[in-house]
Amino acid sequence: MALMRVFVVFIQALLPESQRLPDRREKGDILAANPIAGGSTVSDQSRKIAGVMGGMGPDATVDFMAKVVAMTDSGHDQDHVHMIVDQDPTVPNRQTAIDGGVDDVTPRLAQMAIRLERAGADFLVLVCNTAHVFLCGVRAETSIPFISIIEESIAEVGRVAPDARTVGVMATHSCLDTGIYQNEIVRSGRQAVIPDESGRAELMRLINKIKAGDKSADVAASMEAIAQSLVDEGVDVIIGGCTEIPIVFEGDDFTVPVIASTNVLASRTLALAKGYEPLPKKNT
Repeated sequence: MALMRVFVVFIQALLPESQRLPDRREKGDILAANPIAGGSTVSDQSRKIAGVMGGMGPDATVDFMAKVVAMTDSGHDQDHVHMIVDQDPTVPNRQTAIDGGVDDVTPRLAQMAIRLERAGADFLVLVCNTAHVFLCGVRAETSIPFISIIEESIAEVGRVAPDARTVGVMATHSCLDTGIYQNEIVRSGRQAVIPDESGRAELMRLINKIKAGDKSADVAASMEAIAQSLVDEGVDVIIGGCTEIPIVFEGDDFTVPVIASTNVLASRTLALAKGYEPLPKKNT
């Protein structure tokens, strides 16, 4: 019954307002008391609902959700994070929009954010690094906080490698071309290093292969080789700044720490949704 109610809420958010059924519940009632074994309930008002902007790509969103589940210390279904996921792979290609200078992405992301807020989300996450380039026009459309995968990944550098001065970034060519990661790294007082032109082309080829379903050992080895090229340039830590990357390469036992942006976002989502950390104020 509870699953059906969540499904109806999600479907209603996709309908025009004129076709929606009246919602007789207050938003705060969504996490209504629900007894579970041991006598505890899920009525804790500190818990929040995560709105997940996904589909860019679909595998990366599923990987993110799986990581949130895996990170959760659970003994019952009710211990897990309440996520409302908009898995929309029809959002226009972010690389094409950036390279061509034609923004057909922002309106679609804004619609997605609005749908999720109307469905009951308390905060938003976007499971695509490159799509963060378009967020200026998205944040103004909602009244709830947005958690940036880029800001969280750079903050993670200070936690896992506090003495690092040089940060390598692996991301899509368009993401790197905008400088969105490099600028934030410089603002953090560190130097950013990105793959050379041939390295960026190879990285993009690998990302596209992962999007097409190729998660083979060859793809993983090639991804690690690009990371090694950054180590050869002298980086102290690497950010995997594309959510396809950790599907094949998370940097376990690598020569320098590797920060998988998906993992960082999943951890932050868990902390906020479970009420371990307070929600930040809405950022504009």
